[in-house]
Amino acid sequence: MKLIGIVGGVGPFAGLDLTTKIFTQTLAGRDQEHLPVALLSFPGRIADRTEYLLGRVQDNPASAVTEIILQLEKLGATVVGIPCNTMHADPIFGVIEQNLQEQGSSIRLLNMISEVASFIVTEFQGLEKIGILSTTGTWEKEIYGRVLEGNGLIPVSPLQDAQQQIHAAIYDGSYGIKARSHPVTQRARNQLVRGLRHLKDRGAQAIVLGCTEISYALPYHMLEDLPLFDATAILARSLIAQSYPEKLKPLKESGFDFNSISGR
Repeated sequence: MKLIGIVGGVGPFAGLDLTTKIFTQTLAGRDQEHLPVALLSFPGRIADRTEYLLGRVQDNPASAVTEIILQLEKLGATVVGIPCNTMHADPIFGVIEQNLQEQGSSIRLLNMISEVASFIVTEFQGLEKIGILSTTGTWEKEIYGRVLEGNGLIPVSPLQDAQQQIHAAIYDGSYGIKARSHPVTQRARNQLVRGLRHLKDRGAQAIVLGCTEISYALPYHMLEDLPLFDATAILARSLIAQSYPEKLKPLKESGFDFNSISGR
C-alpha cells in the first residue's frame, strides 16, 4: 500500500484543504476506492515562513518540517506534499531536502511550485503571462517568478502597494484569512479581487493562487475572465499521479479544463 503524506499546520486549514482536494481529484465511486492519506498537523512546532524569510524570526521552519516528514515516512508514506507556497523558498525547502538526504530518507517530496509550473506548461500552452497572488515572503523571494521563467513563462507580480494589500488580506489579525478562515471576511476577499484586477491590468492572462489560504476566499476556476490555478489542487493531482496514477481524475472532470485557452 502506497501512503500519501501531508505536512499540515502551515496553516492548519491548508492540510485539510489538500486532503479534501486529493479526494476530489480521485476517481472513486465508494469509500473503499479512495486513497490512503496521512495528515500530521503540528502548527505550534513550525515557525512562520514569511516571518523567517523577512528576517523577523531566527527559527528556520525546515527543521520541524523535516521531523514531521520523517514521522510520515515511519507511518509508511512514500510521497509527501507541503501545502504552503512560502515553505518552498530555497532557504527553507532546500534545507528540508538536504536534511532528508542526510537522514537517509527515501521519501519523495514534491515541490508545489515546480508542479504548478509544469502543469501550466503541459496542459495550457496558450498561456504566457502568469500573475501571482501570494504572501509577501513568496513575492519578495520571487519563488514563483524564477520557476515560471525557467519553464518559459512570464511571471507578473504586483507592485509593492498592491502586494501589501494582498498580504494583509491573508495575515491581518482582525480580518485576514489566517485569523478568519471560515467564513472569509468580505474585506479580505475584496482586497484579493482588487489584487487580481491589478495583475490583469499588468497583462496577466491567468492567475496562480500562490498562497494556500487564497483559495478559501476565491474558490473559483475563473474570475474576471481569468483562469485561476489553485496550487493546492494541482499539488493534490501530482500526489495522486505519483502514487496511484490510474486513480487520477481526467482533466476535463477536474475543474481545470479551460477549453478556450488549452493548447490540447
